[in-house]
Amino acid sequence: MNFLQATSGYESWMRSCATIVESDLRLKHEQMRSDLFMFFRGTFYRWAQLWPEICPDLSHAPRVLACGDLHVNSFGTWRDSEGRLAWGIDDFDDSYPLPYTNDLVRLAASVKIVKDLGNLTTGLKESCDIILQAYGAALRSGGHPLVLAEHEGTLEKLGIDAIVPPEHFWAKLNAHPGVRHGFPHDARLALEQTLPQKNLDYKVVLRRAGMGSLGQQRFVVIAQWNGGCIAREAKAMVPSSVRWLDGRVSDRNSYYEQAIASAVRAHDPFQKTIGRWIIRRLSPDSNPIDITLIPQVHDEETLLQAMGSEAANVHLGTKRQTKNILKHLRRMKPDWLRSAAKSMAKALEQDWKHYKKSGSRKSS
Repeated sequence: MNFLQATSGYESWMRSCATIVESDLRLKHEQMRSDLFMFFRGTFYRWAQLWPEICPDLSHAPRVLACGDLHVNSFGTWRDSEGRLAWGIDDFDDSYPLPYTNDLVRLAASVKIVKDLGNLTTGLKESCDIILQAYGAALRSGGHPLVLAEHEGTLEKLGIDAIVPPEHFWAKLNAHPGVRHGFPHDARLALEQTLPQKNLDYKVVLRRAGMGSLGQQRFVVIAQWNGGCIAREAKAMVPSSVRWLDGRVSDRNSYYEQAIASAVRAHDPFQKTIGRWIIRRLSPDSNPIDITLIPQVHDEETLLQAMGSEAANVHLGTKRQTKNILKHLRRMKPDWLRSAAKSMAKALEQDWKHYKKSGSRKSS
């Protein structure tokens, strides 16, 4: 099927899994048309469809519980149970048992797209070599969480000078539309479970965020507690796009929490699934990091190395496959990652160009 047919089928499937905010879905399509990287981020379902066709040899690599929709903007910060600032992959919506190569090729393809847009300077070949070297080294060592415990003093682990928190975070969050009706009872109960005490007065707002998940309901409760604001978000859960490809329309199973729990990381105690909702704490230092907005990137190689290591941290959750992956990597041709990344990026760029020309999205 072509891209428009795939999109129509996928979005119909989404509606069978969860209530969809149609205005947010229309915004998603506007953003997808405007920018190739936005298109890339918003269409993992198409990636999952094209992947076995374009990279058939790689689709038979050892399988792990993978991130699935991995790209250079899949990383962010959070506070662990000791209050330390940690960094790593923060998007597990499309987690699924997949060949380990899926995550690496998707990460490398995103590097190519972002580089072509002028937001990275390191060449694709060098970037792929760095990612692979870091990935293999982390597998062999057993992985290591990236904790940025002492503010900017340890940001050198990421090759950057600073992580600038969102400006006017609480004012902007409070400015989101309030909820007067339509707040699901199970979302309310799930969010209240994560608050620091019972019977807190709180405000409920709607929130738009993300790209691949734009269209899924997001409810945020904001409260005053011990002298400041706190917030929790509930996002409606939609299973991985791979479920759509498998034709499992009624299967609500998600690997989200399993992928987080098994990964090598300093865990975010607020990131979890409750029923059909993904729950997380919102704060100025628990946020995704847009690679294009990081100020004064002075060492892209270190940042790419950290991304490769973090991919391994997630794959190490499937412990039985570590030796098999390392054995598989040793058999691969030196340029396999760059070649696959270029092929997948080219296919998606062709889809994007046809999509822009189509003028309007087919309604489901």
